[in-house]
Amino acid sequence: MKMHIKKFAKLTGVSVRTLHYYDEIGLLKPCAVDEQNGYRFYDESSLLRMQEILFYRELDFPLKEIIAILSSPDYDKQTALKEQKRLLTLKKERLERLISALDSAMKGEKITMTAFDNSEFEAQRELYAKEAKEKWGGTAAYRESTEKTKGYTKEKQNEVNSGMDSILAEFAQCKRNGSAHDSKEAQKLVKKWQDFLTANYYNCTNEILSGLGEMYTADERFKANIDRHGDGTAEFMQAAIKAYCK
Repeated sequence: MKMHIKKFAKLTGVSVRTLHYYDEIGLLKPCAVDEQNGYRFYDESSLLRMQEILFYRELDFPLKEIIAILSSPDYDKQTALKEQKRLLTLKKERLERLISALDSAMKGEKITMTAFDNSEFEAQRELYAKEAKEKWGGTAAYRESTEKTKGYTKEKQNEVNSGMDSILAEFAQCKRNGSAHDSKEAQKLVKKWQDFLTANYYNCTNEILSGLGEMYTADERFKANIDRHGDGTAEFMQAAIKAYCK
């Protein structure tokens, strides 16, 4: 069901002005815009996207970093939720220490400054943000991807995501069929993957493709996402990409 921007703003606790800004920077696009009056409308998919944004805002992530994370072609929502839960747990533990320190202070008891220590949370948050920026934020490929995808409707993004899953499933099936990573079938799939990324995100050169292949096995989050289609798919895909890029 589509919601007018005012209703969506009230539901999410975000101002209309903020939603306009999110639209401008490509963080959250409306699902539809009335061509006659320019009214923006949002749907259930918009609400799910906003929930992800609000989680990152709660963790004090700058908007640029949120865009970098959510715009990544390999963004894995389930893995992200696990990371968010881990960071929020650290934040919760610190708040509990502060509340306990306040109780002690109200009783006239001496408290230590360690209660105010937020270094562990900050270190983990910065590490997570740094990983995302290193992979995507400072690259020409990321900038091209952001420019190309900022006009995507939710339907288009769902179509692209479905296309990615379909190719990954083909890699898994190719492995199950017993094909070697350097077989004609596997190499055709690598070319199909490269062309898909170029068409939908950025110019995926062999150099970029090679780097992605390494990341698919080196980063447990990406590996887990790919291996949803079958155990060992990430390693098979990485080996196939390596053979292709030689």
